[in-house]
Amino acid sequence: MADPLLALRPEFPILERTTYLVSNSLGAMPGAVPDRLAEYVDSWAELGVRAWANGWWEMPVTVGDEIAPLLGAGPGEVAMIPNVSLAQATVFSSLDYRGARNRIVMTALDFPSVRYVYDSLAARLGAEIVVVPSEDGVSVDHEALLAAIDERTALVAISHVLFRSAYIMDADAICAHAHAAGALVSLDAFHSVGVIPVDVKRSGVDFLTGGVLKWLCGGPGGCFLYVAPAVRDRLAPTLTGWQAHARPFGFEDAMDYAPGIQRWLGGTPVIPALYAAIEGPRIVRRAGMEAVRDKSIRQTSRLIELADARGYAVHAPRDAARRGGTVAFDVPHGYEVAQFLLSRGIIIDYRPGAGIRVAPHFYTRDDELDSAVAAIDEALETDGWRAFENRRVTVT
Repeated sequence: MADPLLALRPEFPILERTTYLVSNSLGAMPGAVPDRLAEYVDSWAELGVRAWANGWWEMPVTVGDEIAPLLGAGPGEVAMIPNVSLAQATVFSSLDYRGARNRIVMTALDFPSVRYVYDSLAARLGAEIVVVPSEDGVSVDHEALLAAIDERTALVAISHVLFRSAYIMDADAICAHAHAAGALVSLDAFHSVGVIPVDVKRSGVDFLTGGVLKWLCGGPGGCFLYVAPAVRDRLAPTLTGWQAHARPFGFEDAMDYAPGIQRWLGGTPVIPALYAAIEGPRIVRRAGMEAVRDKSIRQTSRLIELADARGYAVHAPRDAARRGGTVAFDVPHGYEVAQFLLSRGIIIDYRPGAGIRVAPHFYTRDDELDSAVAAIDEALETDGWRAFENRRVTVT
């Protein structure tokens, strides 16, 4: 069948030499990124310190404006932050936990880095973390999550799409229930923005964080924070910096927060990462989120069919409406099989408790799915996985 999204495939050089199925971890680099980084180099070389007055200072918001349409947000409503851990810590720091409403509701399947932030800060600032468990390691029971939100809840801080299983949480219903209970909601949307449509206005979410690293193909260091207008100027994060000051170059002793999304910024921004972050979201916008989502559903459904035909366990929702962009194959010797695929130029990743995560994107050809699963077959049937036995690498 004709696939118009493949017309965008030449934008990504790595696709010419690999089968790239890991956009849930690091999206393919657009070919125009070196030009953007050259602009950064030229600006620094030619202007020196004057580059701050020639666009650098405003980049956390102007680059945020490139992301905003993919969130259903408007201009000036999204700020770029170096990473989601810092963005979520900023959200955490904006609330007061000294009263009766001091609980933060999370789930057992949220991304660990965000859990580390909340667990560590809660112990210091008097908040209580309530963790809703998972019964199957794939999903979190919706009713159990809603039941955990009550008059003691200050914040619901959960993932929009769970990183191990790609299970999509019902953000609209969660936000409505939380607001009815008087609580705010912060969504970690790192695994949703760029592969499923997101609309912050429809859901009414108070905070949303994510990044261009994965499905948006923008590289590391370019994360973002949306804050709803209803709470944006009412709250003031205590994790802050001079970019959030109303008069940053006045170098005043006391903090006076800027209005709007600027008040949620921190210290000096990571300018090279912001240059690199621009091209990927522009391409995703050209692709169109409805088309991206339709293709994702079709290709992840195909992966599940291929797994079922072989009897491979699948760590992913069967219901396409609840499934994000990733299917995890939970096969024997999963780590070693993953290394076998990587040695063949089939780029995937492995996560304990999930398996080999396969993540097609809008630039993926259908035949690449068949090739990847055939390589899993080969690794198991020929014992090819044994070449990687006892060779696990621990990153410290």
